[in-house]
Amino acid sequence: MDALNALIEQHPLLEWPVKFCLGVTATTYILSLVTGNVSQVDRVWTILPAIYIAYYALLPLWPPSAPVYFYPYAPDSIQKSISGSFSPRALLMLVLVLTWMCRLSYNTWRRGLFSFKEEDYRWEVFRRQVPLWLFQVFNLTFIAIAQNILLLLLGTPAMMAVSQPHTRLTTPDYILAFLGFTTLFVEFVADNQQYSFQTFKRSGVLVKNDWFGARIPWTKRDVERGFATRGLWAWSRHPNFLCEQLFWIIINLLPLLSPDAPSASTGAVVRLAPCLLLCSLFFASTKFTESISLSKYPIAYAAYQQRVGMFDPLQTPIRGAWLKMQGTKAEVDELVYGQGTGKAKKVE
Repeated sequence: MDALNALIEQHPLLEWPVKFCLGVTATTYILSLVTGNVSQVDRVWTILPAIYIAYYALLPLWPPSAPVYFYPYAPDSIQKSISGSFSPRALLMLVLVLTWMCRLSYNTWRRGLFSFKEEDYRWEVFRRQVPLWLFQVFNLTFIAIAQNILLLLLGTPAMMAVSQPHTRLTTPDYILAFLGFTTLFVEFVADNQQYSFQTFKRSGVLVKNDWFGARIPWTKRDVERGFATRGLWAWSRHPNFLCEQLFWIIINLLPLLSPDAPSASTGAVVRLAPCLLLCSLFFASTKFTESISLSKYPIAYAAYQQRVGMFDPLQTPIRGAWLKMQGTKAEVDELVYGQGTGKAKKVE
């Protein structure tokens, strides 16, 4: 606690976000124990980064003390040069992250994950793999505490932006903003293609009013394969995760590429910590997710891993060329993309 107080004293802009993070952490953990459902953080993941970034972007609007508990406020120790005017760069981040929030919230809602009865299927798999006491330790330390800290850190690029002189946006800002919106659009298409496939897999009916980019004529063979390998999913095994990581890298770069940013050698790794930690989480989470898929579809998914890059779509043609040199490309392509009716053979 002394270390936390020292951190807040040194960085007063963290005072309210840290208090809010502690409250959310305690609430989500208690709810996970009461309901027996550990997806409580998953449900608030869609809005927390936007809340933290909105706090910094709208800093001049907050009073010096909170009228009610959890209401945002600007401590008196914050310099007037920071709290007295809006940061254009932080406002740009807010627009980007609000767009991100709408996309993720919509996808979470239509998958039913906002329901208190729903839990991420991976937690149930992990629960069966470890002793109950170890799962509860994991629930407290990682699911409740570590994930909430990461969500808090995702707001720190906006804190960096408001700490810099509030100068006008420059060409790098507009380029990064364009890349950010483009990344979100591609991620939205990937989400829609996956949702379209899962809907067809459950119902056997092609939905005619699918979003643009998701109107794929899924077949019985696609269902038998068990997972999507068409559209963006033909080029990347996780195009949505790739875009998610790229988006937060872009958010991190906005204050770093500002003309008023400190030199690159001054704590660059620390300033990039939020996106680096997020990428590490996605890599570990994806490896676990793929282990589940591989156990369900050992032949087809092993072929998919051979043929298509985990994140990077540029790996996919390289893998195809390598398989062609080995003389196995046709067999692997049939397992991954084919619409034939022959029995699949195990890929060595």
